[in-house]
Amino acid sequence: MGAATARRRQATAMGPGAWLVGVVHGMSQVFFQTNILTGLLILAAFVSQDWRMAALVVLGASASSVAGQLLSTSGTDIRSGAQGFCGALIGASTYAALGGQWAGYPLAVVGGLLCAPVTWAVVWFFNTKALKRFALPSTTAPFCIVATLIFFATTGLHVQAPLTVVETNTEAFLESLLTNISQVVLVDDVWGGALILLGLFIAHWKVGLAALLGSVAGSVAALVLNDSLQETANGLSGYSGVLTAIAFATVFMKGRWEPWVFAIIGSAVTAVVTLIMHTLPGPTYTWPYILTTWAGLVLIQLAPRLYRR
Repeated sequence: MGAATARRRQATAMGPGAWLVGVVHGMSQVFFQTNILTGLLILAAFVSQDWRMAALVVLGASASSVAGQLLSTSGTDIRSGAQGFCGALIGASTYAALGGQWAGYPLAVVGGLLCAPVTWAVVWFFNTKALKRFALPSTTAPFCIVATLIFFATTGLHVQAPLTVVETNTEAFLESLLTNISQVVLVDDVWGGALILLGLFIAHWKVGLAALLGSVAGSVAALVLNDSLQETANGLSGYSGVLTAIAFATVFMKGRWEPWVFAIIGSAVTAVVTLIMHTLPGPTYTWPYILTTWAGLVLIQLAPRLYRR
């Protein structure tokens, strides 16, 4: 064994405790956080939906982390959850499509394993000469790619969960404030959203505030655009705006007030993109957030007096 190979194996070697921490961090990393308590509260949100959903999430995150180790991803990245969050979302999306059917378990594992090489491919693409200067993150794009493949490969097994029925804009808006947050991880539950929001405020007050602002902006935009009250109330119109707001306000952008303005505008734009994508076949997943954030990061790079972190 060469010295370089030995060092790589040592860097990625992890005990059971480190693996468990990495899996929990993978849940918090969906919201850009490395916080064990935040991750545990998100896990509790999955349990509030269905313990089988939580099991699929853990399987997906574990499989993605294993695949990352096989591709010589650093142990630091695995422990921080940076390798596991797309796999966690694969587990959640598998439950959303198939419910608790037995077929979901091997699919969560296979999907989680696929996330690592797909992430590598997306990162490679963004490091090509034409795109490298924009420093675009792969973010949840690997999850969206793999989850879409699984979705169309399993059409005969799909289940359809009923949507909450509401009668007024006020009802839809109030319910969406928390379901927008829970639907980021495909949980359709107000209490799940409350648990996640608590976890985000524990991570940092700015993260919790950004999530709330993104939720409000997304819901207002959805109602102004006359999106379905049921979809708005169940968080299907505004969840991507939550991620967009957190991304601009706390992760990717420097400034005093500029990140917050970008967060609010970006969340509204994300709602428009979501509405457009709802007309396309197949699930939307987090594509509206991804596309809006990529476009915003390119704009920040090109515009004067706007700065990246």
